[in-house]
This record gives sequence, C-alpha cells and structure tokens, in this order.
Amino acid sequence: MRSRFEPDRQLTARMVVTMFLLGLLYVAFVAALVVLLKSVVLVVVIAAGLLVAQFWFSDRIALYAMRGRFVTAEEQPRLHGVVDRLCATADMPKPRVAISEMDLPNAFATGRNADHAVVCVTTGLMRRLETEELEGVLAHELSHVAHRDVAVITIASFLGVLAGLIVRFAFYSQLFGGRNRDQNTAAMLAIVMAVSALVYAISFLLIRALSRYRELAADRAAAMLTGKPSALASALTKVSGDIARIPTQDLRTAQAFNAFFFTPALGPGTAVANMFSTHPSLERRLEALAEISAELGEAGGRTT
Repeated sequence: MRSRFEPDRQLTARMVVTMFLLGLLYVAFVAALVVLLKSVVLVVVIAAGLLVAQFWFSDRIALYAMRGRFVTAEEQPRLHGVVDRLCATADMPKPRVAISEMDLPNAFATGRNADHAVVCVTTGLMRRLETEELEGVLAHELSHVAHRDVAVITIASFLGVLAGLIVRFAFYSQLFGGRNRDQNTAAMLAIVMAVSALVYAISFLLIRALSRYRELAADRAAAMLTGKPSALASALTKVSGDIARIPTQDLRTAQAFNAFFFTPALGPGTAVANMFSTHPSLERRLEALAEISAELGEAGGRTT
C-alpha cells in the first residue's frame, strides 16, 4: 500500500534492523529453550502458537483490554467524518473505527495490515479536543498504519511477551512446587528464568528505541499531511497535561499498551519510567513540531 503520507526511510531502516536483531534473538531464545527443556516440539508449538495469536488477534486483544467497541458513522459522525477526510487526503483504505469508554485521553492504532487496521479513541480524548486537534491525533495514528510500523511493533513485542510469560511460569513453578522437585530440575528452571529475563531485557530496550523514533516520525507525517503542526502540538499539550491528573490505578490498567498509544499513560513522579518510555518526552515532540511549523512557514513564504 502506498499513501500520501510522507515516507520515512530512517523509520523503515530502523524497523528492518530491529526486526533482524529481534529475529536473531528469537532464534537464539528458542534454541536455548530446546536445549534446556529437551523438547523441540513443545517449544516450537508454544512459541509459534503465541506468535500467530498475537499477530492475528492483536486488534481484538487491544480493544478488549481497553474496553473498546466498533462504532458506526451514525453513532459517531464527528469521528468518522475526520477519519474519512484524512483517508481521502492520504489516499489510503479507511480502517475500522472504535471508541473506548475511558476517561483516559488517548488513541491508538492496531492491526496486522492496512486492510485489518483499527483506529480507536477514548471518550476522554473526544471530549477534550477540538476538531482540528482530533484531526492531528488521528492523522498521527493513521500514519502508523500507512508506514506499517503498527504491524512491526506488534510482532516485535511478541518476544518480550513470550519471555515474560516464561519467567512468570518458572517463578510460580519454583514457588509452589519446590518441595517436590529435585535439585537438577530446580536448577534447570532457574536457568530458564535467567535466560528468559535476559531476552526480555534486550527485547525491551530494542522496542523502546524503535518506538520513540516511530512516534516522532508519526508526528511529522501527521503534521505534513494536515499542514497544521500547531494543532497537533496543542493536542499533545492537552492530553499530556490531563493524563498527569488521571488516577494512578486507571493509568496502570492502560500502561501495557503504551507502545501503541498516542502519548504514554504515565502519571507524575515517574522520572525513572520516562528514561525507558516508549515515547519521546513532550518537550522533544513539541520542539520537533515547532521545527516543522517553521518549515511549512518558510515554504509558504517562498510560494507567495
């Protein structure tokens, strides 16, 4: 699929490198599990099953977790109208449109490709933003679909999910079955936990590095498509400020999907978390949008 969203070769290169490195890590991880668990069939079946499930059902999983539902143009004419205009401008297929009944102001796109994409916004976001600001946010999310980085981040996050599940399984197995297990089996589970934890840490860092860049790329693509970087900057400022006032308990529910969100669900006092955030800082994003605004202003000045 080719759209009118501004292409980003650096994003494409980073996605290729990230997937290559994660692929190598995945092969090494599976090989280590086969050696440790001594069952090729068991490891391959579990790993392949989880990968297929995450890839094919990522949109349904995300919507279910975020309490989202698909809405028609009759139910949400404003939302569908903005998506229709942006898709026509970008010359891309219209994704399915969903609403999440949450006060947390945010939006996300998910799906394995453009034909199976979903764009979801929360009622909290709809209530807070003007139409131009909402247009900027949705253009940001549609650029993720057009650049295919939604599918890449979905696949890339699989390895971390798998490693995390194995760590939990091994931990609870050690915790509740330790008395009835010999020392060799306990040592094997400890090694599996250590290998899984290492794989999780490496995949975590690789995904964060890709995710931060892809958010800047989406901001730029959205600003160039709409020609209104200031509206996107205004939306970012509003949403980031309001998220800081959302109760911590509500933020924790959404934090598992931070890599997919327009802006991360992080509350105040999270300086350490920001170091490993899936998104650049608000200041960095606003600075980049100001530079784009200057570019567009210079371009407009030369044509007049």
